[in-house]
Amino acid sequence: MKKIVLFLCSITLLLAQTPAFLMPDEAFIPHAKLNESMQIEASVEIAKDIYLYADKLTFEVKGTSGISVKEVQSPESVNHDGDKAYMQTPHFLVSLKKDANVSGVLNIQFEISYQGCSEKGLCYEPLSKTYSFDINTSKLNIQEIQETKKIAQLPQPQELSQTDAIADTISSGSIGLILLTFFGFGLLLSLTPCVFPMIPIISGVIMAQGEGLTTKRAFFLSLVYVLAMAVAYTIAGVLAGLFGSNLQAALQTPWVIYTFAAIFVALAMSMFGFYELRPPSFLLTSVSGTRKEKGVLGVAVMGFLSALIVGPCVAAPLAGALVYIGQTGDALLGGMALFVMSIGMGVPLIIVGVSAGKFMPKPGHWMVMVMSIFGVMMLGVAIWMLERVVDAYVTMLLWAMLGMSFAIYLGAFEKEIHIFRKSIGVIILIYSVALFIGTLGGSNSMAKPLEFLKPQTAIAYTGEKSRHVEFIKISSIQELENVLLKNKGKAVMLDFYADWCTACKEFESITFANEDVRKKMDGFVLIQADLTLNGENEKALSKKYGIFGPPAIIFFDNNTQVIASKTIVGFMEPEKFLAHLNTI
Repeated sequence: MKKIVLFLCSITLLLAQTPAFLMPDEAFIPHAKLNESMQIEASVEIAKDIYLYADKLTFEVKGTSGISVKEVQSPESVNHDGDKAYMQTPHFLVSLKKDANVSGVLNIQFEISYQGCSEKGLCYEPLSKTYSFDINTSKLNIQEIQETKKIAQLPQPQELSQTDAIADTISSGSIGLILLTFFGFGLLLSLTPCVFPMIPIISGVIMAQGEGLTTKRAFFLSLVYVLAMAVAYTIAGVLAGLFGSNLQAALQTPWVIYTFAAIFVALAMSMFGFYELRPPSFLLTSVSGTRKEKGVLGVAVMGFLSALIVGPCVAAPLAGALVYIGQTGDALLGGMALFVMSIGMGVPLIIVGVSAGKFMPKPGHWMVMVMSIFGVMMLGVAIWMLERVVDAYVTMLLWAMLGMSFAIYLGAFEKEIHIFRKSIGVIILIYSVALFIGTLGGSNSMAKPLEFLKPQTAIAYTGEKSRHVEFIKISSIQELENVLLKNKGKAVMLDFYADWCTACKEFESITFANEDVRKKMDGFVLIQADLTLNGENEKALSKKYGIFGPPAIIFFDNNTQVIASKTIVGFMEPEKFLAHLNTI
C-alpha cells in the first residue's frame, strides 16, 4: 500500500513540475473587422508568456477578386533573442487597392497568417484564419484620392546638406545647446590649417614683450588676441550673412597681403635685434629702463587682422551660421554662435601664448636664440601669405633663402657647436639647397623639388604618369551656364577655389590627388570657379549659389539642377569625399 501511495505522489509531483502549454486557439486569438473607409482593422490577441514573430505575420486577399493589400500600418516590434517579435497584442490597419477594371461590391477572402512561441519553451506551428468581407470598391477610389491629398499636404522629408543641417540646428535648438555646440565646432576647427599660422604670430607677440613677462600677463595678452580674433570673425560673419558678401575675401587683395607681410617682416627684423620697435607702442611692448609701455592695443589689432587676413577659411559650421543669419535676419543669435565658435578656435592659441610666457628664457644667449627662432617663424608667415599673390617659383626661392640663412645661423658650418643643433642646421641646409636647385630647374613642388632630375625613360617604364585632376576654369555665371548647357545629361561637380584659400590647396594636394578619388571623379564633368580676384563676376557667381567663401563644392544632376543636399563646405578627407561621391 505504501508503494502505491509513493508512486501516486511521484506522478503528482512530476505533473506539477511539467509546464502547462496553452492550445493554439488559446495562445492566439485573431480579430479582423471592416471599417467604413473599407480598411480592415486586424489584431492577434496573445496570451500571457506568448509572443508573435513579426516577420511571420502576413495579410493577404485570397483568390482573383481584383482587390489586393495595398499597405499595412504596423506597430513597432522588439528584439527577442535575435528575432523581431511582438510581446503584446499588436494592432494593424490594412488598406486595400483595386484593379482598374473592378467596380461595384465584391466579396473577398481575407487571410491572416501568424506564428509564435511560448516563453516556456514551445513553438507553435504556423497558423492562419480567413475572414469574408464585402468591399464597396467605390469607397476605395475615395480613399485613394484622400490619401493622395493627404500626402500632398504633408511636408515631405528633405535631405539636408551639412551646412543646412547646422543652420537648422540654430533655428530649432535652445540657446545654451547652440552655443555649446558651436564652441565644440570651434575646438575642432582649431586643429585645421586655418588656425596653424596664428600660432607663431601669438607666440612671437608674447615673446616680444621682453623680460619680466609673467604667466598672468601672458594669459591676459593671449586672451586679448583671441577676443579680438573672435570679434573680427563675428563682425565679418554677420555682415556676410546679412549682405551675402565675403569680407574676408575682400581683404585678400594683393596690396593688403603685401602690407600685412611687410608688418611680419618688420616684426621679424626687430626680433633679430636690428632695431627696437618703440613708436608706435601698440605694435610691440618695448622696455625703457623700468617703464613698460603696454602693448595691449597692438595685440588686439594683430588678433583682429589675423582672423581676417591670415585665416580666411570657410568651414561647414561657419557657413551654417551665415546661412541662418541670411535666411532669418537674426544677427544676434547667429553672431553669438560665431563668437563662441571663435573662442573655441582660440583656446589652443591661449594655451600656446601662456606657454610662451611661462617658459620664456631669461636674458642671455638662449633668449637671443629663442627670439631669433620666432623671427624666422614670422618671416615664414610672411612668405606663406605671399604665396597667395606671387608666383610659386618666387615663394619657393624665398623659402630656400630663409632655410639656408637659418641653417647657417644654427651653425651648420661651425665645428665647436652642440651636435644636435648642428644636425638640425645641416638637415635644414640640405633641404633648402634642394629647394634652391629645384627652383632653378623649374620645379614648383615643395615636397619633391628635385623631381625634374628624374629621367623621362624611368617615368615611361613605370607606366602611366601620375596626373592631376583637370578642371574647366570659369569665373562668371555666363561661363558656368555655357559649360552646363554643353554637358546637360551628365553629372557635374563645381569646385569654388581661391589661391589664398589654405583648405582649397589641401583639397588639391591630398583629396583630389588620391588615386581612388581621381578615378571616381572621372565620371563627373569637373568645373572650377576661381574666386581669387573676388571681382564683380566672382561675387555674383558666389551669391547665386549661396557660397560665402571657398572651399565649397556643389553638384548638379543630369538636368543641371543643383543637388542642394550634397553641397560640401570646408575640407574633406579622401575617404569621406569618396564616400560622398558615391552617393551622388
